[in-house]
Amino acid sequence: MNEDIKNPNAGRDTNPDPITGEPGSHPIATGVGAAGAGAAGAAVGTMVAGPVGTVVGAVIGAVAGGLGGKAVGEAIDPTAEDNYWRETHSTQPYAKESGADYDAYAPAYRTGYEGRQSATNQSFEDAEPELRTAYQSTSAKISWDKAREATRAAWTRVKNGDAVRLSRAE
Repeated sequence: MNEDIKNPNAGRDTNPDPITGEPGSHPIATGVGAAGAGAAGAAVGTMVAGPVGTVVGAVIGAVAGGLGGKAVGEAIDPTAEDNYWRETHSTQPYAKESGADYDAYAPAYRTGYEGRQSATNQSFEDAEPELRTAYQSTSAKISWDKAREATRAAWTRVKNGDAVRLSRAE
């Protein structure tokens, strides 16, 4: 990696998920999502099934809202990631080998960092068929075989907690 490129998340707590250990658990975002959806679930449950519905609706809403809030707290900043890969692309072994410029690889990087966000419990290999399909639906200039390692690099950056996030619970 180019040492001149600073990682905006360097030195920050990766907020590991208490269950999986994966980086990126955001307690404030998760809590806000849980509280808001729990209240909405309670209101709906009350209208449908009275007091018992209130309790059941609150629990179901809190779980769903917590997951939604966690996803918002983990959102990757696509502009920052695009800038990171634009600046470091030329240092990547696959870029040196192919000689292709950043613009040729941009869809591969985007496929990697966006794909990891939606497949957090999968390995790259398990998610590869969907990633390949997503990549091939772009206006990519290079084949999947050449783009695969760039996609993996962006995927791994997100997995390791190095990607720039839109919001962070401090």
